[in-house]
Amino acid sequence: MIIYDISKSIITTPPYEGDPETETEFMSRTEDGDAYNLSRFSMSSHTATHIDAPYHFDGEGRKIGDIRLADFYGKCSVVSTDRILTGEDMERILPRCKKRLLIHGRGNGYIEASAAQVIADSDLIMIGTDSESIAAPFDSFKVHRILAVNNKLILENLNLKDVPDGNDYTLSAFPIRLDTLEAAPCRAILFEQEKGF
Repeated sequence: MIIYDISKSIITTPPYEGDPETETEFMSRTEDGDAYNLSRFSMSSHTATHIDAPYHFDGEGRKIGDIRLADFYGKCSVVSTDRILTGEDMERILPRCKKRLLIHGRGNGYIEASAAQVIADSDLIMIGTDSESIAAPFDSFKVHRILAVNNKLILENLNLKDVPDGNDYTLSAFPIRLDTLEAAPCRAILFEQEKGF
């Protein structure tokens, strides 16, 4: 089995523009003569690789703690693109995909509102991207809102640089248990069954 760690580091990944910086502090250190190492940190719930729950853009939507664990784990497809995906693109892609779809756009894996609407009308559980946001800056609110009110999960800020396109992956993207929040960092992993013996 091949295992791809598709998460970005919480410590070193720059925050989304306008979000707070991640801060860490050691409260005790063995190198300073303390008996143990103990640290604390503060960050945005949208830091590095993270799950957006519907509550992020829908005040009546599910929060992180409302989402069943099975939604964060299962069969997954990876698709590469060099442009923003439209509704027409999604109508072509989705019939060949599993219920979780990751967009590999070399940091620009965006969808526009028409694509979000096609996803909203489909049985897709989760849409993921290697960009900071699933939506291009000019369409951010509309895309997120369509996905949120239709109970679709969003997985953002992935590292897909070494992952080939394909339908034979299993995704594990369990978020930190921040039950009442709209988002949570996660450790996203793709598993690929090796071919042959």
